Amino acid sequence: MPDRKLQPLLHDLVTTTVAPTTVLSGGGGQVSGTGVEGVFHADTRVLAEARLLVDGREPDAIGHTAAGPGATRFVSLVRWLGTRIADPTVRIDRTRRVRPGGVAEEIVVSSTADVPVHATVTLDLACDLAPMDVVKSGGTAARLAPVEPLVWRADGVTVRVTGDGAVDAERLTWSVDLPTRGSVTLRWQMAVDDPRAMVAAPSGPVEWSRPEVTADDHRLVRLLDRSLDDLASLRLADGGDTYLGAGVPWFLTLFGRDSIWAARMLLPLGTELAAGTLRVLARRQGAREDDRSGEAPGKIMHELRRHDTRHQGEQIELPAAYYGTVDATPLWVSLLHDAWRWGMPAEEVAALIPHVEVALGWLGTHTDFVRYVDRSGRGLANQGWKDSGDAVRFRDGRHAEPPIALAEVQGYTYQAALHGAALLDAFDRPGADRWREHAGALAERFRARYWVDGPQGTYPALALDRDGRPVDALTSNIGHLLGTGLLTAKESTAVAEALASPALSGGFGLRTMSTQDAGYSPLSYHCGSIWAHDTAIVLAGLAREGFGPAAARLADGLLTAGEAFGYRLPELYGGDDRTDFARPMPYPAACRPQAWSAAAAVVVLHAALGIYPDIPAGRVTLRPSLPLGAVHARGLQIASHRVEASVDAAGHARLTGLPTNLTIH
Repeated sequence: MPDRKLQPLLHDLVTTTVAPTTVLSGGGGQVSGTGVEGVFHADTRVLAEARLLVDGREPDAIGHTAAGPGATRFVSLVRWLGTRIADPTVRIDRTRRVRPGGVAEEIVVSSTADVPVHATVTLDLACDLAPMDVVKSGGTAARLAPVEPLVWRADGVTVRVTGDGAVDAERLTWSVDLPTRGSVTLRWQMAVDDPRAMVAAPSGPVEWSRPEVTADDHRLVRLLDRSLDDLASLRLADGGDTYLGAGVPWFLTLFGRDSIWAARMLLPLGTELAAGTLRVLARRQGAREDDRSGEAPGKIMHELRRHDTRHQGEQIELPAAYYGTVDATPLWVSLLHDAWRWGMPAEEVAALIPHVEVALGWLGTHTDFVRYVDRSGRGLANQGWKDSGDAVRFRDGRHAEPPIALAEVQGYTYQAALHGAALLDAFDRPGADRWREHAGALAERFRARYWVDGPQGTYPALALDRDGRPVDALTSNIGHLLGTGLLTAKESTAVAEALASPALSGGFGLRTMSTQDAGYSPLSYHCGSIWAHDTAIVLAGLAREGFGPAAARLADGLLTAGEAFGYRLPELYGGDDRTDFARPMPYPAACRPQAWSAAAAVVVLHAALGIYPDIPAGRVTLRPSLPLGAVHARGLQIASHRVEASVDAAGHARLTGLPTNLTIH
């Protein structure tokens, strides 16, 4: 039986990125040309190899560290050179800096030897222009021959490397002579010209504020600092509007759901990113029925690529513009509503109200619950945020058959209907009563159909299957219902109790599936692993509804995981129990950095401070209920004003710097 192709592992690679350009290397900085290592630009691997050798041998890597946004410093040793003692006396510091469309490295070779050192340093390079979907599927592409020394060109893409060494076809060479205790600096650069790329970097400054934060729990400060650096490096632009690419390396492009959630999480730092994200997606809002792409009038898209992508071994082929998501549309409406509440300028909100109306129209085409089914036979079988093929399972492990109505999507839809109604009323558009009635009827249907009994008591099912049967697995999905308004106070308490059970909350965050379900696996993509954004969304809902201790346990899980992963939270990680492991195990193919994982740090800060503005109503509510000790933040934004917020260890909150027309409740 031939070996099947496997997705390359990522967990032990070092990522240096400024969107849309990324370098993935080993821990010593080498781009070895194996697996997913390489320099990527806009869904294409533009360098497959950048291997530094000294006298034809690889130096011994000893460590690396972040050197600011888009920069990494690697340290290695050349132990066969220098003084013949046990201690190393020749060292290499390799500092890599990424910019949109380019990479530059500064290589410092230094000696503490008491004898002169001579060496030949080479950098071997190769280019294959492999598409990202080929790399992700474990495939390979043929290496290209250079059209001239250190220049490769194909399919309209040109890759050019320059440096201060001697140039050969695919190599730079430096002759290094170090005096006693001397050093020398070597430099090389790569630039890519890709005029047909679907994504581009923004030209202006970062669109959100960077607050100064102090906290009793210092992990929060460190996680926030690294996360804001990563978020700055994930910015992409469409015209004059900025949004966040979903994650490195697989998803560094426009993703409806991911980009929306990340922008929503960053609202305490300003509304400009949300406004840009909303406009970018509104320009691509569905206008026609198309089974292959999943497009429908009013629907918000899922994913944008340079070309159609194929996932080998999964029989999935997605069009370049793909709409196979069931939740991006209600989430888009709620992002606009929340941005309006945080102070997005009224004229910018008004310009998007026609898109709200057609988005609500798409939601209204679902007569009982919002469901999904892939009608093409080549798209995503599951189209909620848990979109892997085995994500929707009964408690006994059986897979649910579509059409599927996910629990959290009904919560999103309920909230979007009410949010849409508020926007229609505020901007003098008709139809608000229809959507309030729609929300009320949906809540009654949900109450009658979704609740099940299980080992953790009564809780909402994960979904309804094609026959209307509740898919009775206990999952993190139900936590997304908190804060939507769909649940009564009694129902919210039942959900909070289920979420707080060790079966869901016993790991370093919130498991995607309970350990008591037959489908549970701690390293399953969606059936037992822990996702940072999922945990953050749920802890925010718990805090907002007053379940502080349950929220605090999840927040501590995120902060512990952040510390374990060098304060760069991955897309997901293992769901093993805290009693079994001192730190979370990596999920080996997780994106890192990833937009909504990085934004989770802002969610923890926001939940701790408990700030809930309603600028159109002229008030800001303070309700801190996440007990993390004292937290202080200077430089948050409400209605474009920089504000200062704090909560002390006893939970007493303070907010200053508001415009005079706003009152605090």
